[in-house]
Amino acid sequence: MAWYDKILGRTQEDLEEKLNPAQFHLGKDIESSREHTFSYERAYEEIEVVNRGVNMIVDDVSEIPTLVSRENSFRGVAPGVKASKVEQLLNKSPNPYQDINSFKRNLITDYLIDGNIFIYFDGAHMYHLPAADVKIHASKDTYVEKYTMKDTTFSPDEIIHVKENSFHSIYRGVPRLKPALRTMIIVKQMRSFQDNFFKNGAVPGLVLKSPNTLSEKIKERMMVSWQARYRPDEGGRRPLILDGGLELDKLSNVNFKELDFQTSIEENEKMILKALGIPPIMLNSGNNANIRPNMRMYYLETVLPIVRKMNYALERYFGFELKEDITEIPALQPELRDASGYYTALVNGGIITPAEARKALGFDFLDNTEDIRVPANIAGSAVNPDEGGRPVETEGEEE
Repeated sequence: MAWYDKILGRTQEDLEEKLNPAQFHLGKDIESSREHTFSYERAYEEIEVVNRGVNMIVDDVSEIPTLVSRENSFRGVAPGVKASKVEQLLNKSPNPYQDINSFKRNLITDYLIDGNIFIYFDGAHMYHLPAADVKIHASKDTYVEKYTMKDTTFSPDEIIHVKENSFHSIYRGVPRLKPALRTMIIVKQMRSFQDNFFKNGAVPGLVLKSPNTLSEKIKERMMVSWQARYRPDEGGRRPLILDGGLELDKLSNVNFKELDFQTSIEENEKMILKALGIPPIMLNSGNNANIRPNMRMYYLETVLPIVRKMNYALERYFGFELKEDITEIPALQPELRDASGYYTALVNGGIITPAEARKALGFDFLDNTEDIRVPANIAGSAVNPDEGGRPVETEGEEE
């Protein structure tokens, strides 16, 4: 509260009930998925680098467990849920039918392809809702009036929503694959062109000449007969018929090396990986000297931000402080070593207690670790550093 709120007679309850005056203009529409996720789904299933890149992020994010604080940090949307229950839902069993890893993989796949995650909590278990089918009904007074999926309606207190970044909407996010959509289409078209060429659909392999002009009916009959006998789709040559004295100058200036598209495909694949947030060097074969810093950058700039966005949404819903457990990630071990030295210096310097350091590093609480350590000073007093120098000797010690 500000100092003038007391003069005006405002209470904390009055401030909590104050609504956003601009929400009336924001809450006029129904927010459904802005993206045609079918294109992204097809690219995920058919283009190798898209499938590999998405699976890398999905698997790496799903492997990171969550540390749950034992105390409520604030009032959540779902009151009455204990910390032990939240830990079970987020690290072991979200519902009776799925393990936590498969549940998270479904969520992150939705996050990358649609840009949103929707989780239904019935008071005991969490269930994944396909993001492409969920519609957000904006409220003219608060924020969200309700969520609908086909003929099913959910209240805002039943849904946990994780949103990717978006400029156009405060309700729905934009998938990370959207900037790479054009590149994915180009890669698919180059592959299709190669397929058609090698099936002899682009360049004819045989020329049939006739000095007379043939009717279209005769040409069609000859083509059908030739294709039925030699099967161009199985590797046979597709013929070209020239009649009326026509002569062939050049059949094609395209060679097989130009149709390989290898350099163009590799450059486009790098663009797709960069849009996902994956260093392309991580998918190259061979012994790369700088693979470790790229792995570290991949986790710090791609994986962990996704994990934190999920934890922030779950924090607000359950009311417990949530943090990602990175102690088992090999790519971040140097960072843990630096953190260990940092907290050791703070404990030995008497700035924080060992209990505070253990909590920051993700370790369980131990008894007798809540006292500040007074640093030992061999040059003087540990209590008063001003008392330095050689200790005063007694008469007996002088003798």
